[in-house]
Amino acid sequence: MELPDPLRQRLGNFSQTVFRDSSRTELEYDEDADNEVSSSMGLQMSLYFNTYFFPLWWVGSILMLHVKYSFLPDYYKFIVITIIVLVTLIEAIRLYLGYMGNLQEKVPELAGFWLLSLLLQLPLILFLLLSEGLATLPLEKAMHIIFTIFLTFQVILAFYTLKKMVNQLAARFHLQDFDPLSANRGDMRRMRSCIEEI
Repeated sequence: MELPDPLRQRLGNFSQTVFRDSSRTELEYDEDADNEVSSSMGLQMSLYFNTYFFPLWWVGSILMLHVKYSFLPDYYKFIVITIIVLVTLIEAIRLYLGYMGNLQEKVPELAGFWLLSLLLQLPLILFLLLSEGLATLPLEKAMHIIFTIFLTFQVILAFYTLKKMVNQLAARFHLQDFDPLSANRGDMRRMRSCIEEI
């Protein structure tokens, strides 16, 4: 399952404007540039552990909500249930995009993962962690802190991974302009050697 083309294109354009290193003015040619892996092992490990932690967080949040549900005002009941549903939906999409973007080195998917983490997931979890009206229980606070650490770590690593991927893709794009020239030079050398043999 892939992202729709218009969304992929917008996320790709966004990531090129935000993550491109504009301080680099010259292209550095590296013969191994095509073979270089730009995905992040740290980000992948964090996503892996987050995949196992999230069901525990979800069950813990539901149990803690059940314990304190009768003590919460009606508007906080609605807010907490809405946030848990949103976090669950966003987390499924976010983890999928993170895996696809990091393992397959797809910039739009990783940019979507980064945006979902930074703009939606992190504020929702911080609200659950820091809101005084929610009467946060100690176990719940500990789970929210661990989830916040995962999210913060992933936002930072995804930013640097995206920056590396965008710069590598830009270098590949610029080097593609020179490939026909190098192929023509190789053909010319072969012709010269054939002519010299004759």
